[in-house]
Parts: sequence; C-alpha cells; structure tokens
Amino acid sequence: MTRFIFITGGVVSSLGKGIASAALGALLQARGYKVRLRKLDPYINVDPGTMSPYQHGEVYVTDDGAETDLDLGHYERFTGVAARQSDNVTTGRIYSNVIARERKGEYLGATVQVIPHITDAIKEFVTSDLTDEDFVLCEIGGTVGDIEGLPFLEAIRQLGNELGRERVLFVHLTLMPYIPAAGEIKTKPTQHSVKELLSVGIQADILVCRSDRPIPEDSRRKLALFCNVKPERVIEALDVDTIYDVPNRYHEAGFDTEVLKHFGMAEGRESDVDLTAWRNTVHRIREPEGEVSIAVVGKYTNLLDAYKSLSEALGHGGIANNVRVKLDWIESEIFESDSAPLARLESVNGILVPGGFGERGAEGKVAAVTFARERMIPFFGICFGMQMAVIEAARNLAGVPGAGSTEFGKCAESVVGLLTEWKRGNVVEQRSGEDDLGGTMRLGAYPCRLAEGSKVAEIYGGGLDISERHRHRYEVNIDYRERLEAAGLIFSGMSPDGVLPEIVELRDHPWFVGVQFHPELKSKPFQPHPLFASFIKAAVEQVRLV
Repeated sequence: MTRFIFITGGVVSSLGKGIASAALGALLQARGYKVRLRKLDPYINVDPGTMSPYQHGEVYVTDDGAETDLDLGHYERFTGVAARQSDNVTTGRIYSNVIARERKGEYLGATVQVIPHITDAIKEFVTSDLTDEDFVLCEIGGTVGDIEGLPFLEAIRQLGNELGRERVLFVHLTLMPYIPAAGEIKTKPTQHSVKELLSVGIQADILVCRSDRPIPEDSRRKLALFCNVKPERVIEALDVDTIYDVPNRYHEAGFDTEVLKHFGMAEGRESDVDLTAWRNTVHRIREPEGEVSIAVVGKYTNLLDAYKSLSEALGHGGIANNVRVKLDWIESEIFESDSAPLARLESVNGILVPGGFGERGAEGKVAAVTFARERMIPFFGICFGMQMAVIEAARNLAGVPGAGSTEFGKCAESVVGLLTEWKRGNVVEQRSGEDDLGGTMRLGAYPCRLAEGSKVAEIYGGGLDISERHRHRYEVNIDYRERLEAAGLIFSGMSPDGVLPEIVELRDHPWFVGVQFHPELKSKPFQPHPLFASFIKAAVEQVRLV
C-alpha cells in the first residue's frame, strides 16, 4: 500500500522544502522503505526549459528527457532514485492537458472547471506511474497563500479525504524568525501560516520549523497548542553548514519516527537506521586533508542556483579526493575587454567552463580556455564549454581563424552548428530553427562510445559504452574532426553511429576534457561522477606542483 506525504511551505519562500523532502526520503530509505519523490510547481510555464536561469535557477534533466525543477536534482542526489517525466508537473502542463482533452471532446460537453477537472488532473498526476513504492513524497512549490497554488492545495485536500488519514500525511515547513530587539524567537508567523493552510481545509500533521538557533521548549509547546499538533511533531530544522547533514539532524529531531507513527507503522530500533554513509560524508566535508581552488567561468554566476548540480558535483569530487573545493565564480564577460584580467586565473588549480546559451560572454569563455591550455591548468568544458574549447582549438591550433558557432549568427567557419537531426534508439528525431524553443533540444540520456586507450576511457574505468544526459541544440561539426585531431584535439567519445562528437580531450596536457553532455546531473555524494572525481584529482596534483 502506497502512502502519500505532502510537503507544503509557509511564511516565506526558499526555506528548503526540496532539501526537507529529499532528506526525509533518504531517512525512510535508511529504514528499508521504497520511496519516490515528486514536485508540483504552480507556475504557468509548461516546464522550466525556456525560463531564465536568473528567475528559476538550474533546469534539471532526467534520463527520459524531461526538463524539470532543480529540486529533482536534490531528490536524486539524496535517494539515488532516478527521476522521470512523471515526477514534475506545472500548472501550465496541467491546463494544457485538460484543454487538449476538452478539444477532443473527452469531457462529453461538460463545462470544464477548476473543480473537478483541474484538480482531478492533479490527483491523476500524483497517483499515476507508481509500482510498489511504500511512500510517495510530494512537494508543493511556492508558499501557502499564493493564488497560483490553490488548485494544488485543493487537490491534495481531496486526496486526504479520498485515501484516508492512514495513507496521507501533511508536512508544513515554516520559518521561526529571531527578533533581536525582543530577544526571542517568534511563533506567530508559523501560526498564521498554519491558519492559512487550514482555511483551505488542510490540517498540518507535522510542523518543520526552520530557525538559525535552537527553538526553546516553551515555544514548541506553544506552537503545538495553537496549531493543533503534538509537541513531538514540532520538528526543529536548524541551519547547517552542509546540506548533507540534514538527514542526520532530522533523524535526531525524530522527523522520520513521527512520520511512521502517524501511519501506525512499526518504527524498528534506532540501531536499524544506518546513517553511517551520511555521517562519513559530513566528516569528509568538515575535515578535509587539503583544498583546491576551481574557477567556474560562466554567464549566470550572479545566481548560483543556475549551477546547482554543478557546484554539488564539484563538491562530490572533493569528497572523493578528501579535499575542500573552493569555487571562484567568474562572469566570463570580464575576459572580453582589452585589459582582460586573466591574472585572476593565475592562482586557481583548475578551470571549468559550464553550459549556457547565447553569444554573451562566449569570447570570454574562449579566452579562459586559451589560458588553461597554454598554462597547462586542468580544464573541464561542459556542453557550451566543450564547444568553446573546440572553437579555441580550431582558431589557435588547427589554423581555422574564422571558427565560430551558428548560434551567434553567420560565421566564416561553422565549427559548431544547429542540430537538426539525430537518432534516439531506432527513431530519427528532427528539429528546425523555426520550432518552438520548448522541448526542441537533444534532451535526456544518450549513449556514447569511448575511444579505446583514451583518457576518458581510463577515467570511466569500465567498458567503452556509457550513457549521459544532454540538453543542447548545437553540435560540434564532425567535418572538422580530421583537422582538429591533427592539431592535438582528440575526439575520444562519439555517438554510436559516429556522427555526433560527445567528448574531446587535448593531447599532451595534464587534464583537458570537454563533454557535450551534463555529467553533473548524475553525480551523487556517495557516488561522485568519475569525471568530477578525476578533475579534482588533477587539481590536487596541480597544487602539489606549485
């Protein structure tokens, strides 16, 4: 029997519902239960694929090609359960599906309304595509009181009635602010938030209270009294120095225990909950044996959520090598002026150029690639970063000074061009420059064949066939392969049909790798991606050379 846990948020946004959901999922896993995590987003966009990284942050891509909310990355990293298209839905997608069904006449002429048609579609999303999961944790985006979230709250209220309290639990995450002038933590914002939730018919069963300091016992009793929950179900959620300590803290606070008590399930002995891996990870983060500095030369560095999986994957590489990874986020445009301050890269132990879209900052990324290549600094190019590395090599090594990308308009030598046709299994997919932006990229997991004896084949350490997740419209032009390889840039990873370049590496360089895919999307704290582990290892060796 599958049980459903709905996580809502109140008072303010950005309290960490995604981390709370992921951490609870990890704790239930540690007790031997099978979990699945989902996210309901109230915004009207069909998916985040066309949204600005400055507004929404990173777009997380699943194996089956869904462009989803970045919280799904947290779910995967904490639980190891691969997310799917069916694990993230938005208001836009719900309404699109309902309107499409209405146009087909599936409602038999009925007046289509928010209740029951929209709420039924939401409930169908929550309860479909499940197998034998013990728990489905479903996070509701936004904050209670937002007008956009009302249909989602109504839908989960209905599910609470339809499935019964023995199968549904409501968790509400709130903020308990400390007022310095009064010298105390205030419970009133949480009380109002719970009242707002109750106004739509949902009684919170467990309160998770974010605070920057321990919550006094009398404040917890007061909250329990006014919010109609048991005192032990007011869970303290203190700020931590690493998100990977959250499962440990929640377990100590009794979060997972109270969840199981609600469902009347056997709790098991505390010794049965093995959190050793989480504690070891936190220990390695807090007490590293050294430190490396990595420059991330990107174009969305003013909002670090735009590179959430990337920063986490670099941290995982640090865990694998037992070092702290210090990140220097650099806006690539600063390297495009005549007085380019490339000296800022002098002190780093590695340079990473991440993905991105559009011409802005592209030449600055090319300049960073040149610096890494000439100074023999470990370099990692991801997606757009790989394309800039190929353009740099074409211009400065292969004698193609006009090398560029058609993404920026017409160019003398289109070393990078628009991808219009590719294979996905036995199916040929086609796109054109006139298609809608949403969903027109090469998205999701695709296979890659590694070149025998290459550096990346050694890094992956297994067979020559790998699978990685993609999100891009433009590809490196295979017609330039011969000239580039003659100049020292080796195409060490290709699509199985040999048409699409997936990985390049530079001969006679300590560590210079560019990949067309996004390896950061598959990295986990307990299983750091081999490319990130190897990159950080090369950075550690760079430190020793200095």
